Amino acid sequence: MTCHIPRLLLAAPASGSGKTTLTCALLRVLERRGLSPCAFKCGPDYIDPMFHRSVLGLPSRNLDLFFSTPDEVRRNLTRGARGRGTAVIEGVMGYYDGVGGGERASSWHLAQVTQTPTILVAEPKGSALTLAAVLQGLARFRKPSQVWGVLLNGTTPAMAARLSRDIRRETGLPVLGCLPRMPECAIPSRHLGLYTPGEIADLGARVDKLADALEQYADVDGLLAIARSAPDLEVPEEPEETVASAGVLAVAWDEAFCFYYQENLELLERCGLKLVKFSPLTDQKLPEGTCGVYLGGGYPELYAKQLSGNAPMLAALREAAAVDLPILAECGGFLYLQQSLEDPEGTPWPMAGVLEGFGFQTGRLQRFGYVTLAPKENSAYLRTGETLAAHEFHRWDCTQNGESCLAQKPESEKSWNCMLCNGNLLAGFPHLYLPSCPQVARRFADACRRWKERL
Repeated sequence: MTCHIPRLLLAAPASGSGKTTLTCALLRVLERRGLSPCAFKCGPDYIDPMFHRSVLGLPSRNLDLFFSTPDEVRRNLTRGARGRGTAVIEGVMGYYDGVGGGERASSWHLAQVTQTPTILVAEPKGSALTLAAVLQGLARFRKPSQVWGVLLNGTTPAMAARLSRDIRRETGLPVLGCLPRMPECAIPSRHLGLYTPGEIADLGARVDKLADALEQYADVDGLLAIARSAPDLEVPEEPEETVASAGVLAVAWDEAFCFYYQENLELLERCGLKLVKFSPLTDQKLPEGTCGVYLGGGYPELYAKQLSGNAPMLAALREAAAVDLPILAECGGFLYLQQSLEDPEGTPWPMAGVLEGFGFQTGRLQRFGYVTLAPKENSAYLRTGETLAAHEFHRWDCTQNGESCLAQKPESEKSWNCMLCNGNLLAGFPHLYLPSCPQVARRFADACRRWKERL
């Protein structure tokens, strides 16, 4: 089918250029104009989509060409844009930075596959004419580059006007204004990146101020004209499937557990599961009628004392595991099931005790990046010969990480054992991208459905 989606990709020369700030400001501006925007994130990031969701009140999706084929990425884009207006895609890292130091799964690769016009977000940071040289290099490094213009970030309007003339003269690229430096609206960071939106009490007010400034100092009409110039997309039709109810899937969702791919949640719903959120921090029991549990990633180490103090929930999870209730646990959820978990001060706190390991702080990223998981033997959800795409991003480790799967780094000979597949439990550090092997989601839903029939 043919789809017309007005769209822009905000990319940058490097991380830390202000892509998330500008994306949130632009989304708020478009929302104010009644244009029903929708948001996407290039790459495997969880936190940036949470900011998009906080601005718009609807999910943001990941468009990732390591996890998905080009057709699947285009389908995911159209699925998220259905019934909406302008789509804003936030890039990842530097424009051409992809898997294994190459361009695969980079922002540029995504722009090519989705034929999306790119706006480069650039912070001058002490450069002037040199910035024009950098932007010219980005616009000419690959053909076509998909680069249509520039937005300057963190500079004064007067400086932006001077830089704009030089950039236009030297590169031919239009500068569509700037977002001035606004320290009072900055989004703070910590060990895994930005704070989550729920931890920033005045986030809405900050985004409003950023949007006010963007309206004043940027050519929003010019940005919209570029977005509307994006060509139609040819997207394969989605097959219609009807499945029986698989019951309630309890999804951990609070300040400690909030890292989920929207595509995972939707796939599990299409498999027949009803997703019901619960809080391991404050709830005393699992939701009524629970037939399975999904413990995603997050920051459990920051809430280790509070999690440890919620004895009824820890007991409920131990009881669920003891009777082999289907459980899927990723990264932070995996740590939550261990015997204990260290907080940032190094104090160990008792956890659910479902698994035999102990979670501890390392002070640096562990096994960071994309991986492909290959099971060593058949289990409830994984079969030999299948592969599952995943991503790791954590500074805590565990004394027992499991040996059910081999994790292979792309473009590398590096590999290691990971994951624990035990009965109806699948747990480990990797964040799984279930659409890369949808059979896993279907088997998990089938296991939940069998539990539903027993209730």
